[in-house]
Amino acid sequence: MFKIEDERHAEPLPGEFSSLAAAAVELRRLSTLPWDQVPNVAPCTNWRTCGRTYEVVEYDVSARPWKELNRVTAFEVGAEGVKWLAPELQSLGVQ
Repeated sequence: MFKIEDERHAEPLPGEFSSLAAAAVELRRLSTLPWDQVPNVAPCTNWRTCGRTYEVVEYDVSARPWKELNRVTAFEVGAEGVKWLAPELQSLGVQ
């Protein structure tokens, strides 16, 4: 199972994804949204100079508690725009 988290603010986004490709679709959607609008606007008081760093985290949900298997930093978003750090996620599942 895969989840998307904002690493900078230790904040998981709602939703669980059955595949990395499904999580990548959501990441691409997030990357098209304005940096200063929900859900991309940072939750901190200095949000105008902050941003988010989205990661995809893979979990083994058969373990209790869940065991983290892998973590990939996908992209950063802020006033400067979007910077993809894992281009393979940007193009994963695109047809």
